[in-house]
Amino acid sequence: MALDIGSVDLACEFNNTDHQTELNGTDRLIVRRGQDFTIKLHLNSGSFQPGNSQIHITAETGPHPEEQFGTRAEFGLSSEINNLQWSAAVISPISKILCLSICAAPDAPIGKYSLTLDDDAVYMDSEEMLSEYVLAQDGIIFRGDAEYPVPLAWNFGQFEEGILDACLKILDMNPKHRRNPGKDCSGRRNVIYVTRVLSAMINSNDQDSGVLEGCWKDTFEGGLSPMSWRGSVQILRSWMSTSCLPVRFGQCWVFAAVACTGFICVLNYHCWLESWMKRADLQPGYDGWQASDPTPQEKSEGVFCCGPVPVQAIKEGQLTFKYDAPFVFAEVNADLVYFLKYKDGSSRKVVYDQKVGQKISTKSVSRDQREDITHNYKYPEGSAEERQVFEKAKLQNKLLQSQGSSGLQVTIKLSSDVRKGCDFDVFAIVRNNSQVDKTCRVVFASRAVSYNGVIGQECGFKDLLNVELPPGAERKVPLRLNYSKYCNNLTEDNLIRLGALVIDIDTKEAIMAMRDIVLDDPEIKIRILGEPKENRKLAAELSLLNPLPEPLQSCCFTIEGANLTSGGSISQNLESCIEPGQEAKVKIYFTPNQSGLRKLLVDFNSDKLGHVRGYRNVIIGK
Repeated sequence: MALDIGSVDLACEFNNTDHQTELNGTDRLIVRRGQDFTIKLHLNSGSFQPGNSQIHITAETGPHPEEQFGTRAEFGLSSEINNLQWSAAVISPISKILCLSICAAPDAPIGKYSLTLDDDAVYMDSEEMLSEYVLAQDGIIFRGDAEYPVPLAWNFGQFEEGILDACLKILDMNPKHRRNPGKDCSGRRNVIYVTRVLSAMINSNDQDSGVLEGCWKDTFEGGLSPMSWRGSVQILRSWMSTSCLPVRFGQCWVFAAVACTGFICVLNYHCWLESWMKRADLQPGYDGWQASDPTPQEKSEGVFCCGPVPVQAIKEGQLTFKYDAPFVFAEVNADLVYFLKYKDGSSRKVVYDQKVGQKISTKSVSRDQREDITHNYKYPEGSAEERQVFEKAKLQNKLLQSQGSSGLQVTIKLSSDVRKGCDFDVFAIVRNNSQVDKTCRVVFASRAVSYNGVIGQECGFKDLLNVELPPGAERKVPLRLNYSKYCNNLTEDNLIRLGALVIDIDTKEAIMAMRDIVLDDPEIKIRILGEPKENRKLAAELSLLNPLPEPLQSCCFTIEGANLTSGGSISQNLESCIEPGQEAKVKIYFTPNQSGLRKLLVDFNSDKLGHVRGYRNVIIGK
């Protein structure tokens, strides 16, 4: 018996709320794979009769749907829903309205159907973690230095208007889709495949219409400084509005944050991503967090992408595991080795004790504090487990000693007040731990440095000859860093690299200490004026004290926040310059459109300070 179906009600509001996708809107059906949803069929005549009425359902995605690629599925009614495959069942009493429960296979390709679904391969059994990693629209990125991690708030904005379409567009623009759309859409059922496509498409190094162009120069002509971005929304909208021309410019934290918007991950200076998934392609024990990196550094299978590789594989030194395990292993385990080059062309290795991969950090679940996850990537330094890992990885574990065989030792200490705009002292502490008199040369230098290690101009220098040190003696060598010297040399990272080199005059042995320092920006004070309610106009009172001994020109405050500023940003320029010690102050009005805990991101930009960032958590009532 054929059914005369008059109309179909997708019950978008009910289903989207049930599937926790309602923040994307309720004007279309957005559901997750492996979880059933309900639709209503309004019948013009007759009624559904079990055994007599037949219903066949077809689900299709991609330009050329085919069953062999998983982009087309045909199925009929069952007595009950099977969450492991495409299935449907009648759940309503027999009447003029027929309610069907439908479930998509958990490995169905992600994309635009009449329905869109999620993936059981990324199942996580923690509502608190799911709320953080799937539903949170903002987060914290940690930049700066291992000694001084600096939090940077970021608006992921995955539920803002147009962002879901932009994320799907990223998948459609990848070269694999253009070569074979059917096969590519089929591949989207596999979270590993999607991760690698995303890792490649966030950067534009392969001339593939990727989202961001990287730039690690001192100037950013033809685009915006990576420090100017406050979130992913403006970047993705710009990419969409320019017919997928790469947005200029990004650096590692921008690449990682935009990828985090496109594919729900956890963000960890260098910045990369972790994604939670099963790894059916690997032996048991390597499900869970997987590292991937959209910042273009090396090619993987001919394309600038990296990962996913199990974090546990990195910890265990399993360098044969897919994908790109040797590269990620080196990122968190490499030694820093320096050589002293003499005028005659010869060189000597400098004794220096430092490894990369310290204080690997991410935002804590449900809190804005930093969580140290170094233990997930490596065993404690010097432990038996660490030595075993290095043997397994066929790497020599050459731990450098902090003290040379000559008995000399050098460390770097800071004064208490290291703020941008101030003059301050740093100190090289040289100690003679031997039983004999020592005569040495001490070179203490400082240079501006960017986050990726590119060395800039000198900020201060001292060269002392014939420093005498009796046995057990210590010498404190100060170096004054004057604002007038470093002010024009700093990058937006506010980093200065200090290097203290000590050369034993008799043995010619050289030892070195090195340290990066982060100059603190002034604090942006943020006050919310008015009662924070949904759809009620509020004011943010923003102020910042000029800490520099010179005026600030071209000053501008900008705010942005998911569900706070309608998916965009709101700026206000200051008409006059801000004199030394004077306060820059504005009020900016905004209207929240969703209740809940939100982050108001604030940026202050000027000619001398560059971009200063701050944020405030705001609870919006209904």
